Amino acid sequence: MLDFLFGLHLWAVALLLIAFLATFALGSVWAYRRFVLPRMRIKPEDAEYSGAVTQSVFVCYGLVAALTAVQVWERYSQVSEIVSNEATTIATLWRDCGSYPSPVKETLRGELRDYTDQVIHGAFVEMKHGRVPTQGVALIDQLQETLFAFEPTTESQKILHAETLRAFNQMLHARRQRVDVATTALPTVLWFVLLPGAFACILLSLLYRIEEPKLQYFCTFGLASFIAMVLFVIFALDRPFVGDMGITPDSYRIIYEQLMKQ
Repeated sequence: MLDFLFGLHLWAVALLLIAFLATFALGSVWAYRRFVLPRMRIKPEDAEYSGAVTQSVFVCYGLVAALTAVQVWERYSQVSEIVSNEATTIATLWRDCGSYPSPVKETLRGELRDYTDQVIHGAFVEMKHGRVPTQGVALIDQLQETLFAFEPTTESQKILHAETLRAFNQMLHARRQRVDVATTALPTVLWFVLLPGAFACILLSLLYRIEEPKLQYFCTFGLASFIAMVLFVIFALDRPFVGDMGITPDSYRIIYEQLMKQ
């Protein structure tokens, strides 16, 4: 749902949401005052009931929107941490591989460099388009084969090899986590609550009888704009790797440039 919007810049999405909801809100006010209000016998004592219903809906919708915004932000932060952890384990593994004897050291570092390059220029490109990356599997298998084939002969090599295997397993764990969240997104059912709920809040706000048309237009426009910005925040953080707010491979790129090209 809303997949086509992820191809737009965030500023364009923000303007589109505000324009769409604001147009709906202002059009609703005009239609309500032009066609509905003259036919409704709203008395001052009715305002108490309509106000209570409207406020109840606003509270429920605000609670759903707030919890959703917190949830997508927490998930975005968790995915950022997963990416950072994988980059850190790659750096650790690179330094561990540097202590192996030649030619194993050169082979291990070459394979690790190829994997890091693939993550930067391959995996993140796939994830940015909402797809699960698979090209790194062969590179990981090759690195594992080379690492497992090494047989340490001294005590120091045994300790080093054990630490390298531990770092390698940590990297595999971090990579698996990153791949698992590559296509993470809010369930569609939540969007079916958030979007119709936004329209419902705008329509229910019209039940307050306001004599001054300009005041009602202004207040309804403000309500629609605020709801649009809340939806914008949820949308911007919904898919951690997609869009202008998508997580970038900068952590890997720093390691590649500062360590692997020396």
